[in-house]
Amino acid sequence: MKNVREATFELLRELGITTIFGNPGSTEENFLMDYPADFKYILALQEASVMSIADAYAQATGKPAMVNIHTAAGTGNAMGNLATAFQNKTPLIVTAGQQTREMLLLEPWLTNLDPTILPRPWVKWAYQPSRPEDVPGTFMRAFATAVQPPQGPVYLALPLDDWAKPAGKPVQIRSVSMRTAADPERLQLIAEALKKAKNPALIIGAGVDRSGGWDAGVKLAETLKCAVFAPPGNERTAFPENHPLYRGALIFAIAPLAEQLKGYDLVVVFGAPVFRYYPYVAGDYLPDGTNLWHITDDPDEAARAPVGNAVLADPALALEGLNSLIEGYTTDRQPLPPMPEPAVPEITSPLTAAALFATMNKLRPEHTVMVEESPSNLGDLHKQWKVTEPLSFFTMASGGLGFGLPAAVGIALAERETGRNRQVIAVIGDGSFQYSVQCLWTAAQHKLNLLVVVPNNAEYAILKAFAVTQETPDVPGLNIPGKDIVQLAQGYGCTAKNADTVDEITAAMEAAFKQEGPTVLVVPISPAIPPLL
Repeated sequence: MKNVREATFELLRELGITTIFGNPGSTEENFLMDYPADFKYILALQEASVMSIADAYAQATGKPAMVNIHTAAGTGNAMGNLATAFQNKTPLIVTAGQQTREMLLLEPWLTNLDPTILPRPWVKWAYQPSRPEDVPGTFMRAFATAVQPPQGPVYLALPLDDWAKPAGKPVQIRSVSMRTAADPERLQLIAEALKKAKNPALIIGAGVDRSGGWDAGVKLAETLKCAVFAPPGNERTAFPENHPLYRGALIFAIAPLAEQLKGYDLVVVFGAPVFRYYPYVAGDYLPDGTNLWHITDDPDEAARAPVGNAVLADPALALEGLNSLIEGYTTDRQPLPPMPEPAVPEITSPLTAAALFATMNKLRPEHTVMVEESPSNLGDLHKQWKVTEPLSFFTMASGGLGFGLPAAVGIALAERETGRNRQVIAVIGDGSFQYSVQCLWTAAQHKLNLLVVVPNNAEYAILKAFAVTQETPDVPGLNIPGKDIVQLAQGYGCTAKNADTVDEITAAMEAAFKQEGPTVLVVPISPAIPPLL
């Protein structure tokens, strides 16, 4: 008879989960002992990095990933990026070791006291098996829960002595649907509304990229000849930003967002909340005369929307269905005027963020993947760096810092494993860089095809912008001088250098694209408080 550990590895093998991301502790060693040769173990040096490397790897491969962290202490380290994974809708099986069952009543060192409560609300399900023989079946349920829409992380607390116990009956491998089709009657209502609308607009969010709906979104927009917006705080680009119908991103606040939608009598949102807001600017959610339909695979997202009618559906399937329903539709709507091209940034010393991104855009290889976590510079990045293809822009849905740098590591791993081998470039602010810096060691150990560019303004500029909006002057702690990011990166095994001029940036990037392993490039930029709205 197999023991619990053997049965669990066999089940994971059959589910296609043969890579485990982790940072081992004493309560995990009983599971990891005699590690199978056909499994990979991706080590990161702190659980926050583990979580986001796995999150991004799962996003980029389109498959669930397994995370192995250390009881309550490791879960605490990982919580910020677990919250991001939940909001990113990433399917993860997060396992945490637990103390020996025989001692749990005594609450010994490293006990996970309330393991089903600790990770909430940032997991779809949390469980500690009642019996050792239930562990393999618990993994099967965890897999089925994580991959069903809306996808997301699940959490298992696993006592360390369970692994050697008899496994009992084999667990039956089951498949579950990962996509949900729209109610045909409600989809028909949307199709009729689109055909009748005088001036419709589509808002195409990250769920369209997750579900593989780029082409269907472009086809629908071109048939309707209508404007397309990105939703505010969009974590994955899902419509080509160089398309003549693209109108940019919506603003993060209630009244300004409604002002942007003036003149549109119908708005249809695909794969995004209605809406993400950041600063509070009071006003109406929609302009007078604007109707809204919301298509999402997340019932909570549909329920909390303050306006509009909702349809639960896989966004790509809904787009394909709408394309079928309006096949043959024509309109005499005039082509939209082209969006103005961004001004060519002036070359100054130090460079502006816009000048840095314009330089990078000229030098990047075709099909480059961008990972972003530089909130104060995001507007300039989107102006100078157009995202034009699927699976090529990633950031965090949560707004919490510390995702971007390890996410770039996870995506670079996935690019190698999938055979796409696209260049990965991460733009990580000098403040964001400090949150999960340990992940650079993982990038160096695996010799990943990764360039990290750090715009260094020595401040939390986004918080200064928020202070202006909120009228909160003289907030302490918004300047962060005295960091030597080059030495930090070199200490973890990366190639790293400073670059002050366009020529130095050009030489450093060209060298990074030719060498094996990660490069960190630190570029001083002129301090500037960006407009928040």
